[in-house]
Amino acid sequence: MSMAEKIEAERGRAVEVSISPSIPSGEGTVWADVSSLLRLACNDLRDDELINGENFNLFAAMSALEIMDPKMDSGIVSTYYSIDEAIENGAAPVPLSFDRTLDVQRIIDIMDHLLSCEATWHKGGSLAQTVFSSIYLMRPERTSSHALLHSYCRVIRATCNAVVSAVSDARTNEEEDLFTMTYGLPLKSEGDDKCLSMLHAVEETISRQLRACKAPTSKKRVLEDIEPLQNNFDLEEGFCKALLCRLRFRKHFYHVLTCMRRPQGKGLELAKKHIISCLAELDSILQSGEFLRSNNAHGTLEEGIEDKTTASGCQPIGFDSTLNSRSATPTPPRAIKLFSWKKAVDYFQKLLHDLEILCSYSLDPVFENVLRFVVDFQKFQPDMVARALVQLLLVQDGRLYGRDPMFAVICKAALLPDEAKNNDIQKSITVPQLEQLAINLLRVLCTNTSWQRRKLGKILQDWRIIYVQLELAFRKEHGDISRPSVDENLCMKICKHILIWVEEKTYWIASRFLTLGFELDLYSPSEYCMAYWYMYVILMKLAEKTHIKMMMSNETSRRKTKKKRDFVKDMGKDHQIPPAVLLFQCYIYVVEGLMLMLAALRNEHKVFLCLGPFNSEHGRFIQHFELLQKACLPDHVSYFSFRETTTHARFSTLSVYNCFKDAQRIAKELRDSFANDPDRIAELRRIEQVAEHNGIALNLICRLGTLDPSLKVSFEFTHHPYLAVAVVKRS
Repeated sequence: MSMAEKIEAERGRAVEVSISPSIPSGEGTVWADVSSLLRLACNDLRDDELINGENFNLFAAMSALEIMDPKMDSGIVSTYYSIDEAIENGAAPVPLSFDRTLDVQRIIDIMDHLLSCEATWHKGGSLAQTVFSSIYLMRPERTSSHALLHSYCRVIRATCNAVVSAVSDARTNEEEDLFTMTYGLPLKSEGDDKCLSMLHAVEETISRQLRACKAPTSKKRVLEDIEPLQNNFDLEEGFCKALLCRLRFRKHFYHVLTCMRRPQGKGLELAKKHIISCLAELDSILQSGEFLRSNNAHGTLEEGIEDKTTASGCQPIGFDSTLNSRSATPTPPRAIKLFSWKKAVDYFQKLLHDLEILCSYSLDPVFENVLRFVVDFQKFQPDMVARALVQLLLVQDGRLYGRDPMFAVICKAALLPDEAKNNDIQKSITVPQLEQLAINLLRVLCTNTSWQRRKLGKILQDWRIIYVQLELAFRKEHGDISRPSVDENLCMKICKHILIWVEEKTYWIASRFLTLGFELDLYSPSEYCMAYWYMYVILMKLAEKTHIKMMMSNETSRRKTKKKRDFVKDMGKDHQIPPAVLLFQCYIYVVEGLMLMLAALRNEHKVFLCLGPFNSEHGRFIQHFELLQKACLPDHVSYFSFRETTTHARFSTLSVYNCFKDAQRIAKELRDSFANDPDRIAELRRIEQVAEHNGIALNLICRLGTLDPSLKVSFEFTHHPYLAVAVVKRS
């Protein structure tokens, strides 16, 4: 028997835990030999998976404090016991060297190392162990005699303060608990509000020094009164350029942060200009690396330059990451590996490109388009700072963009006429709760995908509850709102539209919850079938509610243009299906085809089965979709509904009713409808590719599957983030 067969045999057997009498039992304890259980666990677990028990989880394991372990015990490793001791031992001299050339080189090294520290902090490191590992930042008064170093330290502190403020206000710091903790560090120092004026003065001085060294001989006498940056004339131009691009980057980056915090998005255009300048200065910083490496203080290049935190490859002075470890953190400090200088530059380039996308946003007042923008923005995998700034732009003072009242936004999204936004129904006690739910949804969508999925699952029940509360409140005020009426007043119309909109958004949240499961790789191939089944059920309801909302809007518009008698005659006529609903139909056909194909493979070929010693298929269903089940989405749907749908799936049926062909057909027909929307056109192409490849795979399996046992089927996400493509190969 092969090793693979042994593993499968072990998986199929029930777990038997034998008690070993050779191990003595203590008072109140019974020892058991769990070797067989652990062996089965190892065989069943995939990469990056762990076992989560009631009394043992990842948080408990990582919170354990191990005394005398340098990674966990904050007091075991430190170079100095205090900042004063470090200064007394010459760890942060001012000036950095009495040799002016060496002084400039060391300042540039400090600037580069601080960039690496800042990028590491943005990615979740502790502020105390990264940026404020600089002794110069910890003692602002010591640098006052050195204008260049002093101005740079001031703008670093001001920038960190702006970032902490943005992330704290957006509350995205909950994703990385250490990000905004300042531990009493001197994040604000007197005079930091004037950092840009000081930086500008230093920049002007170095610009004059650069012009002086580049001036032709005839003009040098006029410029002789300008003191050079350092003593070596041959290096003057290179050092001036290296400093200027670093100073200008700092200036423009600080402007980006302040402009993006202006209310109602009024600073986005100016922020975009500063972003372009930042990217240009980062290119210049990269170009200066070769000059700095060829003229480093030691005269030779150090090995492994790509891992260094400075462009020159030299170790910067004035830094000690252990100085704050004793008193800084309420928990054991994490072991932090700083970004290399090159990786830090790459990080800021990506951050600026993400912010550039945000600055180009048109501040669309339609709620559905806002949701779509945030979801599309998340595809770029923005980091925490960018996500915080997105949220602060979208939600200001309880309004969309700080401009549009949320009730007006909801009325517009529910396709109500403009006069509805001023109706007194917004004073109902439940409507402000709905407005807050809409705001919370925007905030949740701005978090990282893992956090986002957890939050989306939890707020589903809130949306279900608010629907019931709204319905009861509306009935109390306006009677039976479910009864169709030609002469319904504006309040009745608002009630109906808002209730349908709430249902539609609830199913939209559920669909986002399910698709994120694929993007986060939470489903194993054996669980794809149940995931696509649930997507099918949710998308059907989402398409239905969207269609009803649009039909109600069409009825409202027809009432304005037709007589009552003509309108009654027209109510029974079929409505043309809107493109948005047809797009949902494309998704429905693809996920239905994938669900049935996977079910047929399970039923006929006995592959992609949920086997394992710990969880049954029912257990896995509950683990993945418990939050949907608690919210009753949809009503009367359970694991047994899934089994009933998939148990009898066969390839003979699939070959006759090919869902993938229908998806392809509709996707092609929709191109004209979305001709002016390049993102939707790109999505239609992806759907066509998925449908086409799966259609070919389905035909191949139907022809050869039962005849050729060597045929192996796998599923890959090569064309779409959550719609898989079947790949058929011979083993």
